[in-house]
Amino acid sequence: MKIAPTAVSTLPRVPLARAIQAMPALGIVVLLAACQPPSPTDRGAVATDVAVPMQAPPQRPAHGPSFDCREVVGEDERLICGDPGLAALDRRLDAAYREALEAAGDGRDTLKATQIGWLKGRGDCWKAEDKVNCVREAYLTRLVDLQINSGAVVVPTPVEYRCDDDGKPFTATFYNDLDPRAAVLTWGNDQAIVFARPAASGTRYGREGLDFREHQGEVRVDFHGNALVCRPAD
Repeated sequence: MKIAPTAVSTLPRVPLARAIQAMPALGIVVLLAACQPPSPTDRGAVATDVAVPMQAPPQRPAHGPSFDCREVVGEDERLICGDPGLAALDRRLDAAYREALEAAGDGRDTLKATQIGWLKGRGDCWKAEDKVNCVREAYLTRLVDLQINSGAVVVPTPVEYRCDDDGKPFTATFYNDLDPRAAVLTWGNDQAIVFARPAASGTRYGREGLDFREHQGEVRVDFHGNALVCRPAD
């Protein structure tokens, strides 16, 4: 996985969740997303004989999201504007995406396309039973994805497992130095990012529909309803 070194963004402070909407979608499939219309444009000033001083743009609330909550589009944006935790994740992702975009070089178009796909996926959270958790996991997934693909993260060696169902190989790659701590589970051709969760003993990672638990060398996995019992292949 390629990640360019991070850099301090010098892009204009236009909320990226809206700015990228001006781009055509490139058909790239990503895990999670949502789309929003572009911000309203300046309609122009009426010519007069007297110069009118320009007004400063409205400041975003210190604890609000990266976009203007007066112009929300979709259930996901309404949830973000009403939840301080989600708003904080939105600000954090906005900064991380700007850094990634600044460092992307020739990969900028691909990065923009994946962000459009992610926004569309986030918008689909209105279908989820727990909408707040769906939006939260969408942000965490994208944060992990941007870090892994930034080029600044050493990709750990995947741990291979032997499972009671040997039909498909199962591996886990643990990214315990990321924030949030995460793992990438791969079962055959299916792959998912899961997040560290509290465990009374052993190790646990999960997200909606997936659960990974390790205790005394035995691993139990629920992969979207498929139960696996595994041990390290060594």
